[in-house]
Amino acid sequence: MKELDLLKKDWKKNSDSFEQISEKEIYKMIHKKSSSIVKWILIISILEVLFWTILNYFSNIDDILQKINHPEIIVLMEILMYFNYAVILVFIYFFYKNYKTISTIVSTKLLMNSILKTRKTVQYYVWYNLGMIVVSSILSFFIGYVYNPDMAIIREKLALNGKAMLVSIVALFLLTLLFFGLFWCIYRLLYGTLLRRLYANYKELKKIDF
Repeated sequence: MKELDLLKKDWKKNSDSFEQISEKEIYKMIHKKSSSIVKWILIISILEVLFWTILNYFSNIDDILQKINHPEIIVLMEILMYFNYAVILVFIYFFYKNYKTISTIVSTKLLMNSILKTRKTVQYYVWYNLGMIVVSSILSFFIGYVYNPDMAIIREKLALNGKAMLVSIVALFLLTLLFFGLFWCIYRLLYGTLLRRLYANYKELKKIDF
């Protein structure tokens, strides 16, 4: 009986060691996956900035602004553009910083905190972009309607017809809502998928830590 008890104690010790090795392997795997996900978040955000920059370069927005012939509008749009780029670059810096932090972390608790921090940063980034899409759409519609000389005849007709004015406002609202919904779906597909995977890693780490 004494020998059997000794064997049981020895088996328990070995089983504990196997469990520890397993947890270490799981942590390494989650660590690697989390680092890869955050890297992709960084890459996608950079590609997004490049896409909008190239699109803006080949668009005829500058010609339209020159046609309006209101220098203060051009200044306002430039300020808004530079402000937007500055904010996005700050977000990209935080994405890079989160990636470097997660890549070098060796503590389970620190990795969990970094994952939560990264998720919040990405969520703020997505909501900022969606907000800017709404603001830009409303501003573009307003400037085009009020200052574009090609809209003079339409403005006169709408001013004489209250129902047509209401229909136009509703149509612009629905168009803005459509833009918002379209980009929300795109962001949900790109960043949402990565964030769900990242949060799944967080839950796995929580099982290890507690």
